[in-house]
Amino acid sequence: MSENKSDLLVGLIIGGLVGITLGILFAPKSGKESREDIARKADELMGKAKEGYEKATEKCAEVTGVESFRDYGKGNEELV
Repeated sequence: MSENKSDLLVGLIIGGLVGITLGILFAPKSGKESREDIARKADELMGKAKEGYEKATEKCAEVTGVESFRDYGKGNEELV
């Protein structure tokens, strides 16, 4: 049952991305404007992803006491 739910979620995400792409391609803007819009949105999404990654690593460091996963196990034998 959970496999069906994950398949549905993947299908919705892919369908949404295809819809967004087609909307951009058929929008009444020039190619240059569309490419600039896509690049700007990609930069915004990358910034949000980096922020989310930083917050997640900070939270993991708080919870585990390990600053970096590269340091995991080095001098922290009690965590291993």
